[in-house]
Amino acid sequence: FTWTKGKCIFASGSPFDPVELDGKKLYPTQGNNMYIFPGVGLGAVVSKAVNINDAMFYEAARKLASLVKKEDIDKGKCYPSITEIREVSKEIAIEVCRVAFE
Repeated sequence: FTWTKGKCIFASGSPFDPVELDGKKLYPTQGNNMYIFPGVGLGAVVSKAVNINDAMFYEAARKLASLVKKEDIDKGKCYPSITEIREVSKEIAIEVCRVAFE
């Protein structure tokens, strides 16, 4: 955050405490597969997909990005709050099913 004066998106494989920069609290995001794979797996099982293809992962990523709220982005986060993980997984599963049924 310091190098970019707070104008970056930062995700790490490990959790980090919030950072204060110029009076603004920024939240490094822990980026790993916990947001995508549960929803993709659920969608594949529910849809009885024979294969999990690139289109499913692409749509899962698009859905995940659409679920990040402006207030999260303003805090430097690039994923929805972990408290929303079940809803995120459900929404991703719906997208995976949609692709499977196309």
